[in-house]
Amino acid sequence: MCQSEARRGPELRAAAKWLHFPQLALRRRLGQLSCMSRPALKLRSWPLTILYYLLPFGALRPLSRVGWRPVSRVALYKSVPTRLLSRAWGRLNQVDLPHWLRRPVYSLYIWTFGVNMKEAAVEDLHHYRNLSEFFRRKLKPQARPVCGLHSVISPSDGKILNFGQVKNCEVEQVKGVTYSLESFLGPRTHTEDLPFHPASSCESFRNQLVTREGNELYHCVIYLAPGDYHCFHSPTDWTVSHRRHFPGSLMSVNPGMARWIKELFCHNERVVLTGDWKHGFFSLTAVGATNVGSIRIYFDRDLHTNSPRYSKGSYNDFSFVTHANKEGVPMRKGEHLGEFNLGSTIVLIFEAPKDFNFRLKAGQKIRFGEALGSL
Repeated sequence: MCQSEARRGPELRAAAKWLHFPQLALRRRLGQLSCMSRPALKLRSWPLTILYYLLPFGALRPLSRVGWRPVSRVALYKSVPTRLLSRAWGRLNQVDLPHWLRRPVYSLYIWTFGVNMKEAAVEDLHHYRNLSEFFRRKLKPQARPVCGLHSVISPSDGKILNFGQVKNCEVEQVKGVTYSLESFLGPRTHTEDLPFHPASSCESFRNQLVTREGNELYHCVIYLAPGDYHCFHSPTDWTVSHRRHFPGSLMSVNPGMARWIKELFCHNERVVLTGDWKHGFFSLTAVGATNVGSIRIYFDRDLHTNSPRYSKGSYNDFSFVTHANKEGVPMRKGEHLGEFNLGSTIVLIFEAPKDFNFRLKAGQKIRFGEALGSL
């Protein structure tokens, strides 16, 4: 037995050397990658990463033994140039379609996303010269009656992702996935073009928002699907005093993606409108998304979104309070406020007494003008 093992020794050592050779070669190859610049490293890692996720489970598992790790799905998605793609999509939307092509193109979109054209102010598909006009179509006045009995109404059509009281300065974008309230709104000091730094105390930031004793902070997240009515309206009677624009990514904000990427709404470009209503602080935030780089606020002509260049983590402030107008922009409940180019998300964060009650269920469909809650 010992003699047999002695005879097989050189063979086993040769086989072991042969088996270790690919690992050594791969380690050297991967070692070369580590010496590259970060963009080059990502570029060289992507083909393996894509194969890792596309090939059957475990096909590339041996690579993990030599120190290779795939780029995470989130990192892979974040590296997609969504801002560039959104600007290209915006240009495409503004190209006028031939008269004969309008009906088949719009009919395909209507069929895909379940658009109800009977509610549109103009039902004739030939009326819309391009996709942009079709996305921004107006509704018949009687299509969305505004509820007068409740103090807060839905500002848009969409799906309720989450709602409730803000706790520990964290807001849920979907159930179980939260983001920082201050990262989302930015600091309360209205200084222009400065990178924001989170407050040292969560409680101190909350106290800056809650202006009246006995009140609480509430939030509501509404997701607008591509087939929904794309305009949004004032959810209550309030005065808009300030606008803050956060340039950022334009990742998809559909519920599946919101569960996948933590603080998705803080990464994406957004426009935060803040002011006051009869119970104190009130804010409405329009969050951009893939192919929705254009966020328009009707009374704010200085707002320009999805610019080619921006500084990560920066924001721009604009005050509507001037010497001539010391109050801001008054908005009536149901009044036209702005629009998206496709679908996106509206986030309401506001102060109200403790007996404020939402009349909602998570996941329910809602239409502009329907009640969100009241005292």
